[in-house]
Amino acid sequence: MDNTRVFKMSFASVYPLYIQKAEKKGRTKEEVDTLIFWLTGYNQQSLERQIDEKVSFETFFAQAPQINPNVSKITGVICGYRVEEIEDKLMQQIRYLDKLVDELARGKAMEKILRR
Repeated sequence: MDNTRVFKMSFASVYPLYIQKAEKKGRTKEEVDTLIFWLTGYNQQSLERQIDEKVSFETFFAQAPQINPNVSKITGVICGYRVEEIEDKLMQQIRYLDKLVDELARGKAMEKILRR
């Protein structure tokens, strides 16, 4: 599978879609941001900088301050693939984020989403 198209997509172009998905289900932008902070180690200022610079997913994850050590606890199916079985590290990180936003939109409690 050729993932380069996904890797080159601007994070800023997908970010509003994450928020829209969450808000449709009564969740908030702040909750989406919390998921991103937890997963990547970004804070509000560094996240906004990445969005303003319209970085690709590849750059977004490459520049992430620290991928959370508990990401291995994220399991399940997203887009027809088990996230824990995705071999390409970058694609796996992108799908982890998709999975977290999906769980948020489904009404799962933040403590459970953040694997506490």
